[in-house]
Amino acid sequence: MADLSNRTSALDLILAAVDPGSWRCWDVPVAVTADDPGYRADLLAARERTGLDESVVTGEGRVAGRRVALVACEFRFLAGSIGVAAGERLVRAVERATAERLPLLAAPASGGTRMQEGTIAFLQMVKVTAAITDHKAAGLPYLVYLRHPTTGGVLASWGSLGHLTAAEPGALIGFLGPRVHEALYGEEFPPGVQVSENLLANGLVDAVLPAGRLARVAARALSVLCADDAPPPAPAPVPVPAPGKSADAPPAEESIRRSRRPDRPGVREFLRAAATDVTLLSGTGAGERDPGLLLALARVDGTPCVVLGHDRGSHPDLTAGQALGPAGLRAARRGMRIAAELDLPLLTVVDTAGAALSREAEEGGLAGEIARCLADLVDLSAPTLCLLLGQGAGGAALALLPADRVVAARHAWLSPLPPEGASAILHRTTDRAYEVAGRQGVRSADLLANGIVDRIVEEEGNFLLVLGRVIGAEMAALRARDQHERRSGRRARYRRLGGAGSGSP
Repeated sequence: MADLSNRTSALDLILAAVDPGSWRCWDVPVAVTADDPGYRADLLAARERTGLDESVVTGEGRVAGRRVALVACEFRFLAGSIGVAAGERLVRAVERATAERLPLLAAPASGGTRMQEGTIAFLQMVKVTAAITDHKAAGLPYLVYLRHPTTGGVLASWGSLGHLTAAEPGALIGFLGPRVHEALYGEEFPPGVQVSENLLANGLVDAVLPAGRLARVAARALSVLCADDAPPPAPAPVPVPAPGKSADAPPAEESIRRSRRPDRPGVREFLRAAATDVTLLSGTGAGERDPGLLLALARVDGTPCVVLGHDRGSHPDLTAGQALGPAGLRAARRGMRIAAELDLPLLTVVDTAGAALSREAEEGGLAGEIARCLADLVDLSAPTLCLLLGQGAGGAALALLPADRVVAARHAWLSPLPPEGASAILHRTTDRAYEVAGRQGVRSADLLANGIVDRIVEEEGNFLLVLGRVIGAEMAALRARDQHERRSGRRARYRRLGGAGSGSP
């Protein structure tokens, strides 16, 4: 648990997060109007103790030169509780950030609703949530840094709505405060549950980091989330071959074998080689993590985007890899929402040997999550690009496939099932897997001929650098297109598949 005696004040945190000399407070002084003499005395004592007139501080500063709005709780002021005046101050700050089109960084540290003000204070959480919702609907980033402690209505409203959420190390973070739990139920809350590190392990926050790293992490994330930035200087040129299909496309067996090699680069290697400003996100934000799905913010060849892709991991069975389950698909849908809310290109990376085949996956609604991914992708307002990087087996691959444009590595492939499974269905043996795959048209060359893939990138030379250059250029071109044109074109490309003149069997 974080040390209460060594707490960072709201102003100290803000000053550590913004560029020196850039902080400007927005707060208008509020009067003490409480009728209850005990509460009035508490308010006056809190003002004397903190030098503040309320439990929240709002204003603006610059983070790595970027103008950013900030709101933070001061826990020493009546446990950072939110009453009517604090709620109104928060809403006004969020509304100003929205009107001036500023990204917003929130740093709560609060016991929740101010009990002395009762139900009217409780309802402040609704109007703060509404203001945050409007801010995000305007296409503006919202970052949250949960400090020790953050509990109650604050966590259950504006503390849990960030596009990106980090937490202070060792912080107490939970809906029901330990003191209230013990008073209501006569026992202590189980230790280790309401701790930031446990939240990270369960996919509820994206990072645990000390306050000293907040500025750097926020700057990196905002460099991607603020899509109106001018592009950075172009890197040194890397030759990019013209799109097309080589006359000597390798057989299906060669591509399948090569896609399963343990040294084949996956999505993490691609990001290391071809992306900058990478910020990994953790899980669904709803208490789930799936090692089979990577979610990140990044710039690929200078183009900001949301990346979600199958993570090859290091599974001992190279034909299996990291099987993707329902939680992974829910994390993917979180990435889709971020892309849509901020109008960022969405890059999906397909490299999977298949979905999880287990009781837990079935009871977790795997099929329904695949269906919802498909529904979200075919109608997503943001530009979408799919990269077929390696294996593409079954519903787990299909769930990330629909896109405005599809780029394939030469030895990537796509099939209804792993080839061994298709062979077992058709011939009651897995021995004819490669023969079946050849007939099914799973190769990148076949996918190009059938209109499933738009471009193939050869796997030679600086393959990942070339791939990054191709992906960046494709996404930049998609961003320049009209949104309605993109969406109608996306639907049309899949409507044509299997129709007359599509080239399919």
